[in-house]
Amino acid sequence: MNDEFTGWLDWLGAHPELQTLVACAALIFAAWLANWVVKRILVRGVYHLLRHARDAQLQDFGVIKRLSNIVPALVLSIGVTAIPGLPDAAVTVVQNVCGGFIVLTIALALGAVLEIVNLLYQRRTDAHLHPIKGYLQVVKIVVYAIATILIIATLIDRSPLILLSGLGAMAAVLMLIFQDTLLSLVASVQISSNDLIRVGDWIEMPQLNADGFVIDIALHTVKVQNWDKTITSVPTKRFISDSFKNWRGMQESGGRRIKRSIFLDQQSVHFLSDEECKHLHRFSLLDEYLVEKRRDIAEWNAKLAERGQEPVNTRRVTNIGTFRAYVERYVRSHPGIHQDMTFIVRQLAPTADGLPLEIYCFTSTVNWVPYEAIQSDIFDHLLSILPEFGLRVFQHPSGADMREWRGSSLELQPLLTTDRQAMAES
Repeated sequence: MNDEFTGWLDWLGAHPELQTLVACAALIFAAWLANWVVKRILVRGVYHLLRHARDAQLQDFGVIKRLSNIVPALVLSIGVTAIPGLPDAAVTVVQNVCGGFIVLTIALALGAVLEIVNLLYQRRTDAHLHPIKGYLQVVKIVVYAIATILIIATLIDRSPLILLSGLGAMAAVLMLIFQDTLLSLVASVQISSNDLIRVGDWIEMPQLNADGFVIDIALHTVKVQNWDKTITSVPTKRFISDSFKNWRGMQESGGRRIKRSIFLDQQSVHFLSDEECKHLHRFSLLDEYLVEKRRDIAEWNAKLAERGQEPVNTRRVTNIGTFRAYVERYVRSHPGIHQDMTFIVRQLAPTADGLPLEIYCFTSTVNWVPYEAIQSDIFDHLLSILPEFGLRVFQHPSGADMREWRGSSLELQPLLTTDRQAMAES
């Protein structure tokens, strides 16, 4: 058996080209075998341990899998020197390519490690206050830049210092190339230091059609999930150069503002008669107000002496003032209104669209759906109870109004014709 193997080696030595080819095949097989052993046994064993650990999801980043690719590259780099008859130039090329591949693999593994660092940081309860994803991306860019220089230096078999010495002359070009990256880095630092936005903040930037929650803050972009579930990517630097609205203050205050007006028909405003005052005494919210108001007016009018006998000189209760008092008491007693925040019921300047009666207050919740329900419930009631005060809501004439006006004008037309004939005969 040994004699046959020795004879086979002697025959192979007599054919140097074939010997080189067989050695290359054996080296490639050895590299493949090393890769198979590492990935099938070692890597799977490590993943099996991680699967039962608390951080099992970290295996998705593939750090160990990437590092395992270094083993076959080392086998090729070391074993190529033992291949007989292989030209020195080929050995150098294989070693340089393997060295560049190892550098690339390590750079990718470091990038995955940075992703793991970001994932572990996001598990903290205060991670949304100071996100580090932008800074980690800067570190990743630096790692990839250094890896690129080392790979090029390894492939051309030159010192990296030679390439670095030429970067000084290329500084202006590099600044032009990485202009957006540098601006985004400065913007990220300002956003973090000034606490402008956080993950989870509701922001509004109409010029970029962004209106929703911030779901990710990266180096170059900030992702905003709009209310229609679309996602808008906003350049990070735009949060420094452009204006935007952050609703975080509203969310942290515990109250959301209601600022809405009811436009009243000014022709329906009048003084209340005694019968109307008695009618409004039925409202429990107005009973105390009407008593105090009439007492105050009576004392005022008593000072006018003889002039107080003329109604034009006296103070009287108005339906709009009474309605304003009712609105103030009704909204104040609503369980959904925040009692410790600003509360105003006021008249605004009259407009061509009527007299605005504005309600300015805050709800006791900041959630959108309950907020809209509270606001709608209040105005549903106020619009429905307006006729009790002799008031009307102002609105522009619609098609139904025009039809009613046309019908009434047709009914009056025979009377107008008769009057015209009588005037002509006289």
